[in-house]
Amino acid sequence: MNKATRLATATAVLGLTAAVVPTASATTGHPHRAPAQHVLLLSVDGLHQSDLAWYVAQHPDSALARLVGNGTEYTQARTTVPSDSFPGLIGQLTGGNPGTTGVYYDDTYSTSLLPAGTTDCATAKPGAEVDLTEDLDRNKDSIDAGQGLAGLPGSVLGMTGDARSLIDPSKLPVDPKTCKPVYPNSYLRVNTVFEAARAAGLRTAWSDKHAAYEILSGPSGTGIQDLFAPEINSQAIGYPAGEDWTNDNAATEQYDSYKVKAVLNEIDGFDHSGTHKVGTPAIFGMNFQSVSTAQKLPESDGLTGGYSAKGVPGPLLAKNLDYINAQVGALDSEIRRQHLDGSTTVVLSAKHGQSPTDPTALTRIDDGPLLDGLNAAWKAAHPGAGDLVAHSVDDDAMLLWLNDRSQSAADFAKEYLLRQSGTGNDIKGAPKPFTASGLATVYAGADAAHYFGAQPGDSRVPDLFGITRYGVVYTGGQGKIAEHGGALADDRDVPLVVSGADTQHGRHVAAPVETTQIAPTILSLLGLDPNALQAVRIDHTRVLPTAR
Repeated sequence: MNKATRLATATAVLGLTAAVVPTASATTGHPHRAPAQHVLLLSVDGLHQSDLAWYVAQHPDSALARLVGNGTEYTQARTTVPSDSFPGLIGQLTGGNPGTTGVYYDDTYSTSLLPAGTTDCATAKPGAEVDLTEDLDRNKDSIDAGQGLAGLPGSVLGMTGDARSLIDPSKLPVDPKTCKPVYPNSYLRVNTVFEAARAAGLRTAWSDKHAAYEILSGPSGTGIQDLFAPEINSQAIGYPAGEDWTNDNAATEQYDSYKVKAVLNEIDGFDHSGTHKVGTPAIFGMNFQSVSTAQKLPESDGLTGGYSAKGVPGPLLAKNLDYINAQVGALDSEIRRQHLDGSTTVVLSAKHGQSPTDPTALTRIDDGPLLDGLNAAWKAAHPGAGDLVAHSVDDDAMLLWLNDRSQSAADFAKEYLLRQSGTGNDIKGAPKPFTASGLATVYAGADAAHYFGAQPGDSRVPDLFGITRYGVVYTGGQGKIAEHGGALADDRDVPLVVSGADTQHGRHVAAPVETTQIAPTILSLLGLDPNALQAVRIDHTRVLPTAR
């Protein structure tokens, strides 16, 4: 059975898996005690395994060191390709890679959907951007995403737990069959751990950076009961006009602290706002953004960002790791204060890493002229044709969706890009030459689909995927010194620690693992069947070795 057939079969049984989630005892035929009652997942965006190892070595008595010492650490864990926030976290919570989940980035393209705002679905031409960023908010300039709370940012915990209600449906792509907007959760092709937990009668919660993370509720739309999603790319209140919470690392820490407070409330048995007693969730957690900004910003708060040498955190990043350590310590202390340490497992990982960790390797390239040149060359070779590029996402990888999806068009784009040379700039802003558009390897057409395990012609798979040379970041300015999205080690080598209830203490596993294995491991820890997840069945994703 090929992958497309397996996916169709899994989709057909979604209703069954949503209704009945067998426990391990039901599938093995013998009694099985659920080792944990609660799993707290913490994603520290940008954090590398090397960062965690460095910090623990420097601070052996830290909260992070205790977390590692009280559990199992996987020292060769890798996140998804592309190494972006959406495929990275979706992989952790479904068990699937982008070729299976259908989500390749936070801003992608589908050849089967209609553009946002389409009303005449009978005559509209398919092909639409699928934007899962702050652009979907009712008001992306406000931290409450347009809910209209007074007293922000101090009142931000009063945000609704129904993040879907904060999405403006006029900004969503349209399904040509129903002529209705496609919400993020409906765009996901497989179910999530939250849906599996809900089917078993368990409570769920999550906190993240955009309302679009309602995608994690899965196709049923019912996976997450309490989704706290303050908008990170909104105007940072109390900071200069025009700056969002990511433009200053202290602001990002302030933003992260709101989500930490939400999780502390949930540990105490309340909803994220701390006003309604609902019980501690079985699956809950949050992402941290402040490591990512400490890595990206050249300077913030009077400190130099990024790395001082290969793999050695610079002053800003070192300070921020202290902040992360303090927050992890606060969460651990609250778990203990509530006497939940015997029934709670903490999973620490990252949606993605950040590249480069060697400051001398940075080469910043403006991708705009490259794509303009590609479109111009295509039109010159095909008189009367329009632009070849329908949509692009270029951070430290290159993803292109083409208006002409033929193999010859994809090959044309590949050959053009590999012929281009020019001048970018290094970490100091000095000119730095590049060749082959900064690319090391390019997959085009069918090769791109095969790379992702998708069927050629799939409506969502990129027509071209370019893996950059180490240190290349596509940016038109000098405002950042690192990025993610690619397939290099700095993009993908992330920490993975499973610590707490019924886990082996002080164990280090050097065998290669994938962060997609977090999803079946969460269900296994809760005594649920990992095979309740469609992506686990499709991709044959295994529970992490010796996690229990």
